[in-house]
Formats: sequence, C-alpha cells, structure tokens
Amino acid sequence: MTTTVTAAILVIGDEILSGRTKDKNIGYIAEYLTAIGIDTKEVRVVPDEEDEIVPALNTLRAKYNYVFTTGGIGPTHDDITADCIAKAFGVSIDVDPRARALLLERIAEKDLNEARLRMARIPAGAELVDNPISKAPGFMIGNVITMAGVPSIMQAMLDAVTPKLKTGTKMIQVTIEAAGMKEGDIGTEYGAIAKAHPGVIMGSYPMMNETGFFTRLVLRAKDPALLGPAEAAVVAMVERAKPATSEIKITRGA
Repeated sequence: MTTTVTAAILVIGDEILSGRTKDKNIGYIAEYLTAIGIDTKEVRVVPDEEDEIVPALNTLRAKYNYVFTTGGIGPTHDDITADCIAKAFGVSIDVDPRARALLLERIAEKDLNEARLRMARIPAGAELVDNPISKAPGFMIGNVITMAGVPSIMQAMLDAVTPKLKTGTKMIQVTIEAAGMKEGDIGTEYGAIAKAHPGVIMGSYPMMNETGFFTRLVLRAKDPALLGPAEAAVVAMVERAKPATSEIKITRGA
C-alpha cells in the first residue's frame, strides 16, 4: 500500500524575478523532499507584493499537503512574507516573545531595534522553526512552512522542521542509458511502453558527454512491482535500439 504526500514551493522575492539573485533553494528543497517521501508538485515565484503572495499561498495550501515558502522574513520594509501569511490565515501578527528571546541570544538588547524586531514578528498560533545559524526563526502555521531565502539558513530550517512532517512512500528510480542511442530512434516505442505502464513515471532526456550524444531514460514509481516490468520492457527496447558496440548502463536510486 503506497501513500502520497504532496508539496508546493512558493519562492518570494523581487530579486529572484529580476535575476539579481539566482535561486539555489528550489532544487535543494525538491530533492530533499523526494528523499524523505514528499512529492513536490508545483513551484511558483512571486514578487514582494501582498496581492500576489496571499492568493498564491491560499491556492497552494488548499491544493497540497504542505507549502514551503522561502524569502521575505528579514528586517527590511519589503520583507512582508510573515504579514501576508497572517492575512492568508486570518490571524493577527506581532512580536513573539519566543522569537524575541532567540534574537537576544545573538543580538544585544540595545541593538534590538525596530528593523531587527521585524524578524520576531510571528503569526498568532504558529510554531517556530529553529534557525541555528542566525537565530531569527522561521515558522509553521497550518500546512505552511516559512523559511529564510538565504540557502544555508533555509537548509538548516528544513532540517529542523522535517521531524514534524508527515511523509509518504518514497519514490524508486531507475536510470537507463546507452552511448549513441538517440531520442528519435526510441521515441515512439518508448511512448508505447509508458502508455502500457501508467503507474510508472517515465522521462527521456537528451544528453552529451565527451563521446557524443546519448539519451538518458528515467523511470520512477513508488511500487517496485510496477517498476520492474516497465524496466524490463525499456531495457529490451534499448538493447534493440542502441549501437552494437554500446553497453547499457543501469543506475538505481540516482
């Protein structure tokens, strides 16, 4: 019996959309969640605008088991994520004594000015998400996990919140490739195999290395009983399609 837990990633920040900052969080979160048994189904990137953040958040949290947000919880005027999440949930927001105490572990009382206190503003009813790097916490309210945009801090927060998450059956993956095999040679037959095995997610990716072009075929499923027959059919197809001198390479779990 397989179980599925789903998630979306909501990236918040004008700097991502302008290209000034290159996102390093989406791939990390998606890979991390896959490893623990949570399927990332959607990613959105929105600007630092309430009218964009709130509806996007409400749509995603109604659609998936979890929503992971990154960005917009710092000390500046455009860090409005916490306020937007409070509005989406219809709760108040204020300086949280727990979060303020955490900031004081790193910042002297005399330096805890209005800007820095913004990082202690938490929606009512939210749980704090630990930040061992700079102490300013993230938070979790309902099925929404709010994390920093700085990759190292986000990663630490993700580690901290993981024990609180419900997870599903992990995906099993098989990668099949052979030097010299081209997508155009196998596209029709591969599509027929995919149609015959609807419980298996099958992808095809043209690649190139020092020896030339080749095609990487990736098969993914949660049930090994479904994956096995599909793998056998694809291997037989590759054996027929590949150059005679080429060897089939099969990698599992990568």
